[in-house]
Amino acid sequence: MAGADELVGVAGHPIDHSLSPQLHEAAFRALGLNWESRRYDVSAGGGAQLVETMRTLRLRGLSVTMPLKEEVAACVDELDEQARLLGSVNTLVLEHGRVLGLSTDGLGLLDALRHSKGFEPAGTRAVIVGAGGAARAVGAALGSAGAAEITVVARRPDQAQQVAFLAGPSGRVGSPTDAAVADVIIETTPVGMADTPHHLAASLVDPELLHQGQLAVDLVYHPRRTLWLDAAARSGAETEGGLGMLVHQAARAIERWVGQPAPLAAMWAAASEAL
Repeated sequence: MAGADELVGVAGHPIDHSLSPQLHEAAFRALGLNWESRRYDVSAGGGAQLVETMRTLRLRGLSVTMPLKEEVAACVDELDEQARLLGSVNTLVLEHGRVLGLSTDGLGLLDALRHSKGFEPAGTRAVIVGAGGAARAVGAALGSAGAAEITVVARRPDQAQQVAFLAGPSGRVGSPTDAAVADVIIETTPVGMADTPHHLAASLVDPELLHQGQLAVDLVYHPRRTLWLDAAARSGAETEGGLGMLVHQAARAIERWVGQPAPLAAMWAAASEAL
């Protein structure tokens, strides 16, 4: 920590690919703060020790990624509402010696859609494709934001039901054809990372079902535009990639750590440059 006034970081395994330090430090520079962000390679089973190390080193905050999100949630002193609902955290904050666990992923996505598309989820019909950790966070966020209907489309009905439960009274399990009447369709699976025609066919929702007046979102951010998004755009839908979720979930962490509004323009520039 030599030379820095405060230290934050990102923890998980593998961690070398994480863009979090670039986003954090771009924000700190824009805010005029002499803070530093580091990567901490911590494998499964190291969550409890990570929380104690955070106290010992007095780290102001940590971003948490796989495979630690659920493990760390069980070790902190307090959880925010979203983290408590999900049993998962992606952000830690040290305040007065206590470690607080937050979940900013799903809320970060909604922030990104408001920022770039003017999209307000209240009263809308949403389809979530997939039932993993990202789908759970998105479902919980949409439910808390007042979406009128949240339909989950996944290969495993039991996991889809879990996401629907987290979405609250508006949540239900559906089928791919529900995408045709949704306002927003959110692809949460990693299919787009391969970005080949073969993997495009593997998506549960055929983008040819989509049309003008809909918003299609893919949480994959590398590549910036997936084949699924390109196909959705050809069908007339408005589209949004996953980089905004990455930036805005980090922005929520920054604001909690430093007590100031996050410099979004600087963070967007850093994310775009890193990719």
